[in-house]
Amino acid sequence: MSQSSPLVFAIPSKGRILESAQGFLERSGLKPVQGRGARDYRGTIPGLDHVEVAFLSASEIARELVAGSVHLGLTGLDLMHEATAEPEAKLISLSALGFSRADVVVAVPQAWIDVRTMADLDDVASQFRSKHRARMRVATKYLNLTRAFFDRHGIADYRVVESAGATEGAPAAGAAELIVDITTTGATLAANALKVLDDGVILKSEAHLVASCTAAWSAEALASARDMLDRIASQARARTVREVRTRFEAADARLVEEAKARFGAVAPFGGPTSSGMLTLHCPPSALFGLSRFLRDRGAASVAVSELDYVFAAENPLYDKLTAALG
Repeated sequence: MSQSSPLVFAIPSKGRILESAQGFLERSGLKPVQGRGARDYRGTIPGLDHVEVAFLSASEIARELVAGSVHLGLTGLDLMHEATAEPEAKLISLSALGFSRADVVVAVPQAWIDVRTMADLDDVASQFRSKHRARMRVATKYLNLTRAFFDRHGIADYRVVESAGATEGAPAAGAAELIVDITTTGATLAANALKVLDDGVILKSEAHLVASCTAAWSAEALASARDMLDRIASQARARTVREVRTRFEAADARLVEEAKARFGAVAPFGGPTSSGMLTLHCPPSALFGLSRFLRDRGAASVAVSELDYVFAAENPLYDKLTAALG
């Protein structure tokens, strides 16, 4: 990669992650612009001249991160583990994003009343092969995750049937005996007369911000990543605090220390001014207690604001990236 090559940032163009990802990008000041409209699969981010946005499916993003053709991307933890048997060697999860949570699970027919665990499933698999002279079929889109999980449980008498459509319908259609699929509430599985095994949760997934270890990271790409990650970290930091402002004569350094000890408040711009003007940041859960504390000590009014961004000298996401890249 030459020094003039842009950083490629892949974001979802479709799928269950899309709507939440769009909200995350907008809140972080990373809302992309598609120059030729919604059908354009390349875009830019205003203010970040050396960043190129690629619109891909979440599964494609995971594969392209592994291949090194994109530098950063938003994808699911399940897809990261499906894309490579060694995600820790090729991918860097910079942050879990708290949306698109779902579980990859092993689900069997509810009619299998004696099958509750993977050990029970191993017994059934052996019996199935003895009776039918064929291996039990597992329908799934998660070929690698399924094989690794079944191997860990010592189950060998099965074969994977790759699912191209609605996986949960495979047992009823006679295409498979059981499935491995992703679920949020389990309602679709129950509607198809399936149940999750007690120890059948393969992976608890959610959306992650991921970097590629195999991409060509030029100095320019790293500089662009630093700017992007600064926006993301500052927005995440802002969600953890509320800004509290007040002014009264009794506001002094000792009061700030008490507010810190009791409510986890900090004075980000120093202690009170000579006129008693005081700005504090505190966790949202401590807001009402802090407000009462200040009024009990003489504040006539207390103003509270939500913050869009809180920038700091530290950039933990960028530090994590550079540490992983060496």
